[in-house]
Amino acid sequence: MNGVSERDAIFLNEMGLTPLWQLRAVPAHEGAAAPAAAPDVAPGPSPLQPVAQSASALAPVAEAPVAEVPAAPARRPAPPAGPRAPGPSPLQPVAQSVSALAPVDTDSAWDDAALPSDATPEEIAVMDWDQLSIAIAACRRCSACREGRAPVPGTGAKRARWLVAAGATTAADEKARVPLAGEPGKLLDNMLAAVDLARERDVYVTNLIKCRPTTPNGGERAPTPDEAAACRPYLEREVALTGADMVLTLGQIAANTLLGRPLPEPLAGARGDVHTLDAGGRAVTLVATLHPGELLRRGADKALAWADLCRARNARARSG
Repeated sequence: MNGVSERDAIFLNEMGLTPLWQLRAVPAHEGAAAPAAAPDVAPGPSPLQPVAQSASALAPVAEAPVAEVPAAPARRPAPPAGPRAPGPSPLQPVAQSVSALAPVDTDSAWDDAALPSDATPEEIAVMDWDQLSIAIAACRRCSACREGRAPVPGTGAKRARWLVAAGATTAADEKARVPLAGEPGKLLDNMLAAVDLARERDVYVTNLIKCRPTTPNGGERAPTPDEAAACRPYLEREVALTGADMVLTLGQIAANTLLGRPLPEPLAGARGDVHTLDAGGRAVTLVATLHPGELLRRGADKALAWADLCRARNARARSG
């Protein structure tokens, strides 16, 4: 069939193809190389033989002999690697920088038990702000924090003219995560503004007792003397770190604790006078006034609070 074998013709017909080129014999005088000996295989067609034959039937035969390509020289084996010069490899700085970002002790970084939960008053007295924050967050010095309540840190200016100290953390403080939250906090801000002070500029506000004392059913209760005494070193350290020379206490809990008076004693015994507080070996002026929460319930007492604010302002002016 015009140079196409019968088997190839059948294959092409089944595929719907017809031969495009006709095979022709290569003249012997053109010096074509003799075909290589066929490999020693079992007789019979292989599964790929029809496809290979049909492909060869479609390809035109070259008129010139193909030049023999010389074999590529064998690659010389690479010399054995000698000792590497000292110094980091290209990837070493990356590995070092990544390891530098990782915590040294992963377990202690996430384990609350590794935090200083039982810091002594002597240890608290030399802490910086970061250390104090960690110690307060992990504190288990009294029953209030051992009940699982979240402590509320102080807020305001870290370098302050006044430090305002309330008594125990309330439910509103715990929810807002700031001391003197809600309506009492708004009233305190107005009281400070009346004497040209601001919480974010020159006043540090904190609670003496950082955790909210609760009853077994979750209600609020008055703090115990032991709880107040356990938290006092934190407040004294806050006074020292802020550098404040005036402490304004709000309510009887903070005033009686810092002045060494029994907690149930009425605030009237501490109001109306200027006191001196020993805060880490530094004498600081202390003035006691009513808690803003009390003033919201008894508006007539705001005049007493205004007198206390003026007393604190004048005392600071004399000392400064």
